[in-house]
Amino acid sequence: MQTTTTEPTIPHETRVSKPVPKKLTLIPLIFLIYFEVAGGPYGEEPSVQAAGPFFALLGFLIFPFIWSIPEALITAELTTAIPGNGGFVLWADRAFGPFWGSLMGTWKFLSGVINIASFPVLCIQYLTKIFPVFDSGWPRYVALLGSSLALSFLNYTGLTIVGYAAVVLAFVSLMPFVLMSLIAIPKIHPHRWVSMGQKGVKKDWNLFFNTLFWNLNFWDNVSTLAGEVDKPKKTFPLALLIAVIFTCVSYLIPLFAVTGSVSVDQSLWETGFHAQAAEIIAGKWLKIWIEIGAVLSAIGLFEAQMSSSAYQILGMAEIGMLPTVFGIRSKWFNTPWLGILVSMLIAIAVSYMNFEDIISSANFLYSLGMLLEFAAFLWLRWKSPTMKRPYQIPMKLPLLVIMCLVPSGFLVFIMVIATKTVFLVSGIMTVAGIACFFFIKLCKKKRWAKFYNSQPLNEEDESLAE
Repeated sequence: MQTTTTEPTIPHETRVSKPVPKKLTLIPLIFLIYFEVAGGPYGEEPSVQAAGPFFALLGFLIFPFIWSIPEALITAELTTAIPGNGGFVLWADRAFGPFWGSLMGTWKFLSGVINIASFPVLCIQYLTKIFPVFDSGWPRYVALLGSSLALSFLNYTGLTIVGYAAVVLAFVSLMPFVLMSLIAIPKIHPHRWVSMGQKGVKKDWNLFFNTLFWNLNFWDNVSTLAGEVDKPKKTFPLALLIAVIFTCVSYLIPLFAVTGSVSVDQSLWETGFHAQAAEIIAGKWLKIWIEIGAVLSAIGLFEAQMSSSAYQILGMAEIGMLPTVFGIRSKWFNTPWLGILVSMLIAIAVSYMNFEDIISSANFLYSLGMLLEFAAFLWLRWKSPTMKRPYQIPMKLPLLVIMCLVPSGFLVFIMVIATKTVFLVSGIMTVAGIACFFFIKLCKKKRWAKFYNSQPLNEEDESLAE
């Protein structure tokens, strides 16, 4: 990249699909999407604690149709129409201009790195079942810091490595759940599936819906990697379809198996309970395997979402929303090293928060970004009906509005039930994002930093992204 001129320009074809040693192909992309969203049944347990088996099963059966499928469809259409690094930032910028593109970048980036912070926490919570020393104090702090640093370095070694590692991690981390579900079949009592929960236990809908949302969102995060994917216009729709099916099945089968075969106090269904259930169903050997699988799953989740956050920063630099320094890639691995560093530092800082607060804060910021994303999607359908869309949702605008209104209503609900702490944190971060936009404008005006002067693709330029 050129970094010596005052206002360097990055060609459209370079910006959208910059040559890299290897491009992501279908299989690694499927599993990167899988780890962007799920990474296995780890973390679904609080849904049972919050509302009982029936509502937990119903939630994981219905919620994908309300939320996951619409989000995946929109991601497929917009990613194939505007396939550049930066993803949803490019969409908002194209629809409403740089201010909203920048605000989208703030909301999605912060929700992403906050979500990244939850994975070392989730991993440590599973490990404490075997090694109680990690439950509190300095061992816990050291474990969180050490795991974040090591995993960030792995991300630095390259997206192709991360993609193929995701395939292996998914296989190894899911195998114990397959075995547990098979062993549980003779012990299943179907009447337990319709249990509304223990008598006298108040339902915690805040925890319930945040758990569902956290386990089934972030489908659009993979859009920030579009510039690194081989033939994105053909690969993305198929990868998203397979990933949606695979993710839903990986949640439902273990949940049906455990709720049907294990009867315990509802309060025990906290994060990490699947490991305890495995011991009840098959023995301690399977519990240990699931604990190991949790660590591997956390690695995959961390790597996939760290990649999305880092390449989002790269994409924002490539369209002039951030200084050119954020668009510099590593000479050794061709990765956006500064994006990885910034994401890592924020994630480490956030990882010392309460796990539920981490989930709620990520969900709130993500909800703001998704409302803007739905609006951008509908606006582009109305404003640019002739824009080339290699994949297009087979619906007319009125039906698309209805499709977006249903999940939008849920987003508003998630935001309304948020705690005062989440409102405060999200408000501060939003104000900081707005201030950052105007500071960047001042930097451009005063020439305090160098920026690419390129703009998002025009319709005439889209053929260059093939």
